[in-house]
Amino acid sequence: MSTKFPAVTSDEVIKVLIKVGFRFKRQSGSSHAIYYRAEDKRRTNVPIHSGKIIKRKTLKSILASAGLTIEEFEELRKK
Repeated sequence: MSTKFPAVTSDEVIKVLIKVGFRFKRQSGSSHAIYYRAEDKRRTNVPIHSGKIIKRKTLKSILASAGLTIEEFEELRKK
């Protein structure tokens, strides 16, 4: 499978995070939302910039803190 990072917005990332059990915890300022999953106490920060594509390095960090691989993310995004 390809390890190429997809071009996604924060809305798409948030939809996937919710599918895997993350819930909105709080907002940090006006540009970052913090999502939390109680079952394994993971949390991740998602930059909120309407319509902008999240940079690859930022997406990699979000997926790592959420415990997801690129392939898992792509599968969940397609559902």
